[in-house]
Amino acid sequence: MSDFRFFPGRSGEVQKKNDAVFIVSVLLLWGLGMFTLFVCTPDTAERLFNKKYYFVVRQLAWSVFGFASMALFAVVPLRFLRKHLGIFVTAIFILCLFALVPFFGYQRNGASRWIRIPYLGRFQPSEFAKFAVVLYLANLFNRYLGQGDVEQKNFLYPLVGLFAFVIVIFLQRDFSTGLFVFMVGCLMFFVSGARMTWFGPLVLLAIPAAILMIVIEPYRLMRIISFLKPDEYMMNEGYQQFASERAIISGGMWGAGLGTGLVNVSRIPEVQSDYIFAGWAAAMGFVGVFAYIALLVFFAWRGFYIALNCPNRFASYGAFGCTAMIVLQSLLNVAVVCGALPTTGIPQPFFSSGGSSLVVTLCMCGFILNASHSEDGDDEDSDFESYQKSSREKDDTRFESFNGVEVTNYE
Repeated sequence: MSDFRFFPGRSGEVQKKNDAVFIVSVLLLWGLGMFTLFVCTPDTAERLFNKKYYFVVRQLAWSVFGFASMALFAVVPLRFLRKHLGIFVTAIFILCLFALVPFFGYQRNGASRWIRIPYLGRFQPSEFAKFAVVLYLANLFNRYLGQGDVEQKNFLYPLVGLFAFVIVIFLQRDFSTGLFVFMVGCLMFFVSGARMTWFGPLVLLAIPAAILMIVIEPYRLMRIISFLKPDEYMMNEGYQQFASERAIISGGMWGAGLGTGLVNVSRIPEVQSDYIFAGWAAAMGFVGVFAYIALLVFFAWRGFYIALNCPNRFASYGAFGCTAMIVLQSLLNVAVVCGALPTTGIPQPFFSSGGSSLVVTLCMCGFILNASHSEDGDDEDSDFESYQKSSREKDDTRFESFNGVEVTNYE
């Protein structure tokens, strides 16, 4: 099959209210994440900051800002959002560049992924790039939705933007985030109707490029080696993974419980961040892991349902991309924590401590809510119709007058 479109040109079912079921799934995931931080991070916070609930308090503060941002993206008119989308995407791209500048950027472990904000701390612009890429691609896929060769040519515009963001994230030495953004971007290309005849080779070219990026950085290569030979590196490069798996095993079927039962959790490096899910698995066991997966499936079902039933193409593409971004990132983090994939720097949405990840996740949830009550024709069909009209005008037959008789000119 050379051509495939996940979102056909359909009117769809008009939705006028925020999806209450989706809101419930968001609140449940956020509440579960806060509870996990409360249970699993006191020992680490006490050791690092001499404040037992440092991570919990900070996450609550960021949650206020995050839910405010979620409400904003849930109610902002799509017409307004699309009109100013260029400013938003450009600003995020510039911030990603600022992270590379010594005066603005903040380095940690050799990576320049953060920007300092006086009196507020620092934030990671590559997290915001995830949301910007989804909206950027959704807008262009909607604008250039057409037929035939013209459509394939116009796929170059979103492709250039996707590569620009991926490259600047790679320059920050954030390989895992850049690769993840590229993967979600490829998924959005697929569902928008990109022909496999030219899209397939593009993906194949990305494979040797990814291998090259791994080989040129020794620490990335060591992550792969320690993943393939865990017994040989469990006390050095592979210790984080070893400690995580040990904590998960200690949870058993029903969990080790709270308090002193989580002694293995406090020994995991960065347990408050990328490996927070290991704390949840240790505390609640296999039953807790199953409950989380069920809740994530519930969230995914409702998010994709909104995307598929949204009558507005831009909102439909955007809701699909936001849902895929959150769900795939969650599954990727779980796979890493459980030892199914090599160690990456991908946080767990709703769970990992960090304002950037939480705020961006809630912003994407807000956009999905916006899609749930969007109506057909919110400044979306007008662009598509004008595009079709301009395409037809280019193909219209020209008429010329010859000796007073109007004749057809087949140019």
